[in-house]
This record gives sequence, C-alpha cells and structure tokens, in this order.
Amino acid sequence: MILYNYHTHSSYSDGSNSPEDYIIEALNQKFKGIGFSEHSVLPFANEFALQPDYEINYCDEISRLKEKYKGELEVLMALEADYIPGLNESFAELKERLSLDYIIGSVHLVGNFPKRDQLWFIDGPKYEIYDEGINRVFEGNARKAVTAYWHQVNHMIENEEFDIIGHLDKIKMHNKNRWFEEDETWYQSLVDETIDLIAQKDLLVEINTRGIYKKRSNDLFPNKEIIRKLNKKSVRIVLSSDAHHPSEISLGFMEALDTIKECGYSNLWVYSDLSWVETPI
Repeated sequence: MILYNYHTHSSYSDGSNSPEDYIIEALNQKFKGIGFSEHSVLPFANEFALQPDYEINYCDEISRLKEKYKGELEVLMALEADYIPGLNESFAELKERLSLDYIIGSVHLVGNFPKRDQLWFIDGPKYEIYDEGINRVFEGNARKAVTAYWHQVNHMIENEEFDIIGHLDKIKMHNKNRWFEEDETWYQSLVDETIDLIAQKDLLVEINTRGIYKKRSNDLFPNKEIIRKLNKKSVRIVLSSDAHHPSEISLGFMEALDTIKECGYSNLWVYSDLSWVETPI
C-alpha cells in the first residue's frame, strides 16, 4: 500500500502539532507524500481557521519543509478553503496568491441565503451546536437546512476552481438519524444532483476517514452508497484522514480501502510531478 494523505491540519489552524511533527511521523510510516491543508482565513473571528497574521508564516514554513525533505517525502502546500458565498476569497485567486499545490473545497458553515448575518456550523465535536443552528438559522426546519447545505456545495462546484471536494456528506455527522434519514427520496435527489455536477467538473472527491476513527460516524465521508454512485459516474477519488494529530495521518485507511474496493474502485489518484495521476489500490 502506497501511503499519501492530502488533508492535514497542523497547529497553524486547528491541529495539534507543528507541520514537521507530521512529516516525521509520515516518514516513520513510510509515506510517499503528505499535503498540509489548513483551514483558509475567514473574515470573522473564529478558533479553527488560519489567522490572517499567520498566513504567510504558514506558507514560508511549508516551503522550507518542502526543501528540507526533498527526495525523502513529497511535502505539499494547500488549504482547505471554506466556501461561504459573498464572504470567502476566490479559490483561484487564493491558490495563485499563495502558490498552493491544490485546494480542498469544503462547506462547514451553512447560510440561509440571501440572509448573511447567520451561519449554521455543522462541524466540531458538539452535536448541540448542530441542533442549535438548525433551530436558530432555519427555524427548526431540518429539510430546509440540509437542502441549503447541498445547494451551497453545488454553488461552490459551479462557481469556484479547486481540486478536491472535502468530506462530501459531512452534513450527516451530528444527525445520527435524528433530523433526517439518508435513504429518504428528497435527500438522495440532492446527493444525485451534486454527484452529477462533480462529474461534469471532473473534480476529485476525498474519501475521508475522520468520522470513523473519531467515532463520530458509522461510515466514511462520503458513505458507501455515495461512493458507489461516484464510481458509476467515473469520479476520481483520493484517500485522506483529515488528520489533526500526527498519529492520525493514516487512521482508518485499511477499512476505507476495503470499502472503496467493494464499491468498485481499483485505483486512487495521487499528486505527483505537479499533477494528479492514477495509481492502483
């Protein structure tokens, strides 16, 4: 098994350790490549994203480590860019301005647009925040809230230039079948619409293992049924752990690979020589 991880958070955003600590662990595990993907700077106070004063420091640090470990490990510099219509910097401009290798496009904060003064945070360890957001931003209408999530993902796909979609169905993480069922027709219709757009744009989708190893989900992000649908549309996939600690860089990979193969995939995509290339599982 050739090891790569393209979704990694260090202490520059909401991870625990310095980037070099992750690199040392990657070398210990005989990784071929690791990509750092801090949460992009956001135009409001928060505790999880890269802070404006540290953006250049982050880029300088990863550039230094690229050179230091050249020939031993492919170190890549990226961002997990948060898509919030009207608030985020253009992904294409962000990539060019910071000379990034790639961008992961993700939705963590969902808006009830055209309102812009309230956002629903779907991530983090506390389901109470998820529930409070449905009630506050969407007046308790879970279907409206979930539909807003998928439509925001679609809007990102249609309006931004990026490489990888992050944790595609993370909207389910704190749901636990309390607010909606994933097999409901309306939900599956939203999923199918998004998959069609992904296929049209030829985007990569990450198979994200964090929900499993953190015991916040019984399935991968995205789930097995969505992976099957992605395969039928010939959508390219990468495998990532969304690591926030060096010990997490390959957690869940073996289970994920079994699922990926069960869903019909025989190849993953990896970053090599400035482009994404196909490699056998």
